[in-house]
Amino acid sequence: MLREALFAKIHMATVTQCNPDYHGSITIDGDLLDATGLRVNEKVLVADANSTNRFETYVFRGESGSGIIGVNGAAAQLTGIGHKVIIMSFCSLNDEEFGRHRPEVVICDAANRISETIRYEAG
Repeated sequence: MLREALFAKIHMATVTQCNPDYHGSITIDGDLLDATGLRVNEKVLVADANSTNRFETYVFRGESGSGIIGVNGAAAQLTGIGHKVIIMSFCSLNDEEFGRHRPEVVICDAANRISETIRYEAG
């Protein structure tokens, strides 16, 4: 049996761009991707702390150090520049893996820089 678990989370990032005319995706500063282990084209769930909307999309890599959190395509209608978002990725683990897995979590400051890194306890 496999269980779904949090793989990584970028907590309280600030949306810097919304482009509804683009193909889709969320562009994330490369430093945040590197710190969490998120990868290009990976599926993510985005929760908007301002509007309470949630949407799924996939990751594009933004320039490292740019602070970009750019929501593209139809999802851009569900958020806004300046909104705080939580970006989460999940994984499927067997019981043994689940007992060892510790999700990588990054807390963002106002400029989308890493203010704190946390590794949650194993399940």
